[in-house]
Amino acid sequence: MEKYGLLINYDYCTGCHTCEIACQQEHDYPVGKNGIKLTEYTYENHTKLCIDNLPFPTELCDLCLNRHQQGELPACVKHCQAQCMSFGQLSELVKQMEIQSRTVLYSPK
Repeated sequence: MEKYGLLINYDYCTGCHTCEIACQQEHDYPVGKNGIKLTEYTYENHTKLCIDNLPFPTELCDLCLNRHQQGELPACVKHCQAQCMSFGQLSELVKQMEIQSRTVLYSPK
């Protein structure tokens, strides 16, 4: 049976936190509990200020299994305003990683 995962392209994340809000609402998590957490990193690169927004799935992320069974995308992917998240079979997501830079692939247990 093929496993599914979440591919996140960090080049395009704008830090809007929509993924966090969508996840929290989908699973009815209380404040402070979430299946995905966005972290902002600020640093200098050759005297230029850089800001990277990095969404990280947490141990609570189940890729919205209930939504997937109904033919829908995970809440974070559906609501991502920057469209920097992809959901699908791991084998297909790995192919996407080969042609994109600055990506991370997540697959739950």
